[in-house]
Amino acid sequence: MAQVVRARDLQVGYGSAPVCAPVSFTLGAGRAVALVGANGSGKSTVLKTILGLLEPVAGGVDVLGRPVDERDVRFRREVSAVLDDDAYFPALTVSEHLYLTARGHGVLGAQDEVADLLEEFGLADHARATPVSLSSGQRRRLLLAAGFARPRSLLVLDEPEQRLDQRMRARLADRLRAEREAGGAVLIATHDPDLVAAVCTQAVHVADDVSSVLTPSEAADRIARVAL
Repeated sequence: MAQVVRARDLQVGYGSAPVCAPVSFTLGAGRAVALVGANGSGKSTVLKTILGLLEPVAGGVDVLGRPVDERDVRFRREVSAVLDDDAYFPALTVSEHLYLTARGHGVLGAQDEVADLLEEFGLADHARATPVSLSSGQRRRLLLAAGFARPRSLLVLDEPEQRLDQRMRARLADRLRAEREAGGAVLIATHDPDLVAAVCTQAVHVADDVSSVLTPSEAADRIARVAL
């Protein structure tokens, strides 16, 4: 099993101030890891550090066998990420946005791929709309679709369940499970116990005092107890 991500006592934060306890885990091809924990625990900061958007406070992380460098051509070619922000092209239609993403990453048959993604994410009726005219849930589906529109070895998603209804969450879980079973590596931060249970092979609880590795069932139970 090829190792895709290796975090070693990775401490994350801003400047020299850590936001959570160090995390350590490995993520191999065909596996999925969930980062779980309370709001504000540092899950998103861990993802941004793994993506090279923030420098580690301490420890280290390798992606695809190399120290993280988000400017590296191989890193950009192999890593697809959707964070919790609306990073879209405001002047393009939904269809144009997905086509540009797919074609720009060398996808053959990009038009057919876009048609499939529009249908899968419930956006076919909005193909000619611009993102600003969409609801927040529809914009979230557009960004997720764009994450799947390009080739990748590692897919990183920050709370992908946000602003999705239950039917779309189930469809997303099926898509992520298929991603893993096809040999892709998946790293998500999530508050959805069903998504963890359906998709993930391991979880990391991110916390102020001690961050720990959990089984998917342990993580799902912990999330469910907090939500009660």
